[in-house]
Amino acid sequence: MNQDILQRLAEVLEQRKQVDAKSSYVSSLYAKGLDTILKKIGEEATETVIAAKNGEAQQIVYEMADLWFHCLVLLAHQNISHDLVLQELDRRFGLSGLQEKAQRQTS
Repeated sequence: MNQDILQRLAEVLEQRKQVDAKSSYVSSLYAKGLDTILKKIGEEATETVIAAKNGEAQQIVYEMADLWFHCLVLLAHQNISHDLVLQELDRRFGLSGLQEKAQRQTS
C-alpha cells in the first residue's frame, strides 16, 4: 500500500505538468522553477525540525508528509522516478551507515 501511495502521487505530479499554473499548486511550483521548489523543501525541512524539537508526534507526521510531498515534486520536476530513490535505499540495506559513507567517498 505505501509504495502504491508513492506511485499515485507520482502520477498526479506528472499530470500537473500539463495543467495551468493558475489552477494547481503543483503546476505553479513547476512554473516558478527549481529555486522555488528548493526553497519550499527548505521551509518544510525546517518545519519538520521544529515539530520534532517540540515532540508532538502528530505535528511531526504532518510536517514530514509536507516534506516528502515537496521532495516528490522536486523528483518529478527533475524527471527522476521515486523508484530510483527506493532502489538506492534498497541497495543500502545490509550496509552500515559508515560502510555506505566510505563507499561514496571512494567513488
